[in-house]
Amino acid sequence: MDKKTHSFQAEVKQILHLVTHSLYSNKEIFLRELVSNASDACDKLRFEALDNGALYEDAPNLEVRVFFDAERKTLTVRDNGIGMSADEAIAHLGTIAKSGTREFMAKLEGDQKKDANLIGQFGVGFYSGFIVADRITVESRRAGLSPDEGVRWSSDGTGDFEVEPLHRPDRGTDVILHLRDGEEDFLRTWKLKSIIGKYSDHISLPILMKKEEWDSEKKEQVVKDEWETVNKAAALWTRSKSDVTDSEYQEFYKQISYDSQAPLAYTHNRVEGRSEYTQLLYVPAKAPFDLWNRDKRGGVKLYVKRVFIMDDAEALMPVYLRFVKGVIDSADLPLNVSRELLQESRDVKAIREGSTKRVLAMLEDVAENEKDKYAEFWKEFGAVLKEGIGEDHANQERLAKLMRFASTQADDGVSFTDYVGRMKEGQDAIYYITADTLATAKNSPQLEIFRKKGLEVLLLTDRVDEWMLSHLFEFDGKPLQSVAKGAFDLGKLQDEEEKKQAEVAAEAFKPVLEKLKEALKERAKDVRVTTRLVDSPACIVVDEGDMSSHLTRMLKQSGQSAPVSKPILEVNPDHALVKRLDADSRFDDLAQILFDQALLAEGGQLEDPAAYVQRVNRLLVA
Repeated sequence: MDKKTHSFQAEVKQILHLVTHSLYSNKEIFLRELVSNASDACDKLRFEALDNGALYEDAPNLEVRVFFDAERKTLTVRDNGIGMSADEAIAHLGTIAKSGTREFMAKLEGDQKKDANLIGQFGVGFYSGFIVADRITVESRRAGLSPDEGVRWSSDGTGDFEVEPLHRPDRGTDVILHLRDGEEDFLRTWKLKSIIGKYSDHISLPILMKKEEWDSEKKEQVVKDEWETVNKAAALWTRSKSDVTDSEYQEFYKQISYDSQAPLAYTHNRVEGRSEYTQLLYVPAKAPFDLWNRDKRGGVKLYVKRVFIMDDAEALMPVYLRFVKGVIDSADLPLNVSRELLQESRDVKAIREGSTKRVLAMLEDVAENEKDKYAEFWKEFGAVLKEGIGEDHANQERLAKLMRFASTQADDGVSFTDYVGRMKEGQDAIYYITADTLATAKNSPQLEIFRKKGLEVLLLTDRVDEWMLSHLFEFDGKPLQSVAKGAFDLGKLQDEEEKKQAEVAAEAFKPVLEKLKEALKERAKDVRVTTRLVDSPACIVVDEGDMSSHLTRMLKQSGQSAPVSKPILEVNPDHALVKRLDADSRFDDLAQILFDQALLAEGGQLEDPAAYVQRVNRLLVA
């Protein structure tokens, strides 16, 4: 194969332009990315060699070397991992098959800080080398290929790259950075050791650099032709908790998550028994950009006896905990574990259940002892945690205690436990209302009688709430009851005098009700007198077994079909507008306006807004 010139994929060109011209903060991140890639290449070799030991050739000890040439202004990161063939070099270094590429560029272009940490988060770490280099050369040979099947890849980071054959006796890859003017700091041993110690100390492979000693005669530092390990080369999760500092835990989290912020909480445990494994799990402080993509995984890395197996082990953590990051290292799973086995293995099920309980215990501890921190967590991840109510029935009770809501007494942070502790004497249900926004929920006419009697109502405004409520029916023996469903009955909380007055009013109002039913027969299932209203003339409710109006709207907005059912109009016979209905010649217009206003008040949309406006205009000019 002769030297050939190829063009970068369009997305790569855009990323390279942004990397080269926009990323100035935290330049040293490039070394973290290249060392991480080198470590990954060694992990891949170790994994493939489980079925083919010959891939080790004559070099079974895996390692990463970092060295520089001050005269040529080059910095090299070398690994003896799996390496690349010519086709792989073209595919991996010239194109990006990543769904997050567009999001990466949008995030980067909109980020005033131009944060280089974004590079690793979106899987384009190799290109970070162009932050400090005006040319990158990659020399590589894939394990198992002959020395004459090596490849040299080279680019200045603009529009093209060159590929040519290379005789390379050793497998693995050299990434050679030709540093820009002004980047000479990265040609100093102390600087490189400092960066490796900060970002890559946890990597289980040895990272080697040449020794540098003080020459007393020359009175300068001299680089020796000897190599030394500059990282601890011990997987952090295998160390005793007492030997790991909080800062080490936090730095390790940043490495595996590509997050620039410290985690909100973490837990590190060794589990023994029928299944033996170590878990180091983190809860981030902020939600990732793709939190709502239930198919996007990769939070938990799976190791078996410290051998990396996969970084998207979804079988080890339920979907509703997809924000959890960390490492699980099993002593029992087979080294050649497959995704199919992960789905079926009893040991994996035990690990999943144990890890889930550990995360929930961590959240319970934060909720109990660090309420402000838990409030931050809930703001970022609460809506996702609610998915667990329907997905994890074994832990439903624990999850219910972790739920937080707004209520008529507080805008956020109300737990079911708080609510039950404040229930009125004689109250036998937990009342709630669902709505599109907090303002809509707060101002719903259906809350009027509850405010009058000082009864707290939970205000649920997340899109997942309706789904959650289809699986959660009670808490602590108290049923959950929607204030917008079914006939209104406060039971013991409503005195006999109120009930009598309501019955008398309903009887006296019967003729008007019949006329309203006739006028609204195409829109309302029923029209009835209610005592749940105080200041409003009417409100919309649905039958106990029907789908709520809020859920119906959400289904339609998402393009799904919803069961066709008419709502019920409840009217307040003591309201002035309702009182004048029977004597007014414009009864039909008033009836329709009454229904439309009730629909609008609970967050609904009018099917014919123009007709509503015309009716109101007729009343205004009459």
